[in-house]
Amino acid sequence: MMTKVTLRNLMAHKVRLLLTGVAVLLGVAFVAGTLMFTDTMSKQFDDLFNSVGKNVAVDVRAKKVTGGDEDGQNAQPIPASLVDKLKTVPGVKSAEGQVSGYAAVVGRDGKLIGGSGPPQLGVNWTGDDGATRLSSGRAPNGPGEVLLDEDTAKKAHYRVGDTVKIIVAGPPQSMKVTGLVHTGNMMGATITSFDTPTAQRLLLKPGQFSEIQLGTTGVSEQVLRDRVAAQLPGNLEAITGTKMREENKSDVEAFLGFFRTFLLAFALIAVFVGAFIIFNTFSMLVAQRTRELALLRAIGAARPQVTRAVIGEAIAVGVVGSTLGIAGGAGLATLLQTFNGGGSLVLTAKTVIVSYLVGIIVTVVSAYFPARRAAKIPPVAAMRDDVALPQRSLRIRLALGSVLTVLGAVLIGTGLAGAASSGTANAVLVGAGAFGVFIGVTMLAPMISIPVVKVLGWPFAKVMRVPGRLAQQNALRNPRRTASTAAALMIGLALITMVNVLGASIRASVGSQIDDQFGADYTVSTDGGGGVDDATVGAIAKIPGVRSASRAYTGNAVIAGKKVDYTAGDMPALGKAARLTMVSGSDDPGRAGILLDKERAKALGASVGATVPVTFADGRTVALTVKGVYDKSDLLGSRVVSENVHLAHTARPIAQVVAIDTGGAEAPRAAIENVTKANPALKVQDQADLKDQVSKQVDGIIGFITILLVLSVIIAAVGVVNTIALSVIERTREIGLLRAIGMGRRQLRRMIRAESIVIAVFGAVLGMAIGIAFGASLQQALADDGLNILSIPYGTLVTYLVVAAVIGVLAALWPAWRAGRMDVLRAISTE
Repeated sequence: MMTKVTLRNLMAHKVRLLLTGVAVLLGVAFVAGTLMFTDTMSKQFDDLFNSVGKNVAVDVRAKKVTGGDEDGQNAQPIPASLVDKLKTVPGVKSAEGQVSGYAAVVGRDGKLIGGSGPPQLGVNWTGDDGATRLSSGRAPNGPGEVLLDEDTAKKAHYRVGDTVKIIVAGPPQSMKVTGLVHTGNMMGATITSFDTPTAQRLLLKPGQFSEIQLGTTGVSEQVLRDRVAAQLPGNLEAITGTKMREENKSDVEAFLGFFRTFLLAFALIAVFVGAFIIFNTFSMLVAQRTRELALLRAIGAARPQVTRAVIGEAIAVGVVGSTLGIAGGAGLATLLQTFNGGGSLVLTAKTVIVSYLVGIIVTVVSAYFPARRAAKIPPVAAMRDDVALPQRSLRIRLALGSVLTVLGAVLIGTGLAGAASSGTANAVLVGAGAFGVFIGVTMLAPMISIPVVKVLGWPFAKVMRVPGRLAQQNALRNPRRTASTAAALMIGLALITMVNVLGASIRASVGSQIDDQFGADYTVSTDGGGGVDDATVGAIAKIPGVRSASRAYTGNAVIAGKKVDYTAGDMPALGKAARLTMVSGSDDPGRAGILLDKERAKALGASVGATVPVTFADGRTVALTVKGVYDKSDLLGSRVVSENVHLAHTARPIAQVVAIDTGGAEAPRAAIENVTKANPALKVQDQADLKDQVSKQVDGIIGFITILLVLSVIIAAVGVVNTIALSVIERTREIGLLRAIGMGRRQLRRMIRAESIVIAVFGAVLGMAIGIAFGASLQQALADDGLNILSIPYGTLVTYLVVAAVIGVLAALWPAWRAGRMDVLRAISTE
């Protein structure tokens, strides 16, 4: 019998439950889409790496000493002569020297192809292998010829026989496209292939290789590796092909794992918001069916049966919502795949199981408490006309909510205090504290809503008179319902506000740092890995009005057992360009010195005159003398190494930035831009340009995160629709009476719209207040790391308030229209 009751109730309330199912659908779609997309990317990378190194039994490479950019300017080359030596090792079938480095293609529009994520890679062409094959044309032969991968050629609008400009770590190269290479799905990477001598000259050094890959005659990888290792000098190592492929995969898996976790965090936020909608919907449905459920109890239904009936409805909603959510997730993942080069979608059993578990468990848990209250309805209540669920006291909520809020704030403070002392916040404490504050404020929201709704409803009461006063009273009538509906919107807007406060604070802080530390008139830097070549630097230095053009390099080293980054260059010219403030000693490290900021000097216990052992990427250790200690510099970093030392220990030194001193004159800028225009990877910037670049980067990140959080706001909007629609049904008789005593349809619609706006704006106000508090706390915790200015984007927050009001208007359209079409006599006669 109870199964029939459950099915009948599902059909009787299908529209309201459908709206609830939308909340489940959207949350599950985000979860399923994230899992499908990352699983698809993982499989594509696995297939790629398996094909790239399929025939490699042993890989010979330089030892990774510093763990930094050892595939770039710090990569140590391998002499080509070693290839012939390794061919004589027993068990070696083939030995092929590989060259790789930065090489970007300039499209017909003068812009670089790719970048901003996927690598721009140049290699030497060694013939078809498991990953690549020549699809048209011929192999390159000579210094002026190149192969392009098919996708890059298509994006750049090049064909075989065309002349293309290639950007490398040196002067741009004009080369003829002799053929196209099929590479499969390279995830947006650009691949250019040269003959081996040309690749060595452009990407590395003549007569040098990046690595040597060996095939086997049948000997096991481990045995061949040991034989090869015995022939290598101390700065090189041999690894098995299996290990090489696993390392490549592990690097990608680490990124995909972070990416998956990042997206799933937002998906779970959406699911969490959906839980409020589900709870609210079932609470209202149970309240509206109080007499019906009492009758079931009166005719013999036990409490567990009533609970199971309501839970059965929740399970049905969860199953349907999850099923549609998986389908929606497949659509979302397919859409993302189109931006990632396409390919077939991967749907695993794990994705399906996780999606159903998330959808069903969240729905059932959210509906459990309303179901439990339904089972407590006494059978005698069926004989009363005014039966309703009892309104419980808010005192327990007040006490528990206060405790959770305070406890959450303490946890956040403890975690952020760790950031002030050690530089890294305890993510677990901060996350747990934030969750505690959210739950605590949600529990306190019914009490908070009473004074806030009175204030928010006051303008409507004054302007709209009777409809406005009724809207205000309707929102106040059930504080729990109003708070639960607003809480869903609160969560999304709290996180969006926090992110925007952090973004505004980053822009303000970095802008202040640039004002304080940027002393150069102009800088020339690169968007890619090519750096600024010596010829360009020399040409800039000769421009009339240019006093100096100082190179700045970056590198990796090991100091006191820690892998660190450092800056090197023409000091003290760079010190002037960065407005370096010395605490002690000189700003010139000389030919074999190092400068430290005061925090690093203190940590190392090194003062001026002390020696610091530094191990560079080539494996050699040099004792550098501390020549000076300076105040913190965000532009130069914590360590500045002598330029001579850096050049001596770097295989292919590349200047990342050139600082230009013109004595404040603006005239040379046009001449500088004329020198750099041949290389579209180079950009000329002054202080204002640098600020604008930082602002755009921050805006891009904030915009991306905001888009991810918008889904939770959409789910919250669905919740407002559901709440207003159910409250209209709940007040059917009341609405009929209002219409009977003279309220017009337009006034009725205005009343419902005003109520919806008040609830939505209340959620927005509460959320933005929490978001500002969280954002300010994080800013204070990161003040010592450079985020020293708190900036609140008031204009953006006002926009969010307006958006919340618009959400309220849109959410009320259907319920208001439905209320206006009610038959007055039928509404009055409704029990």
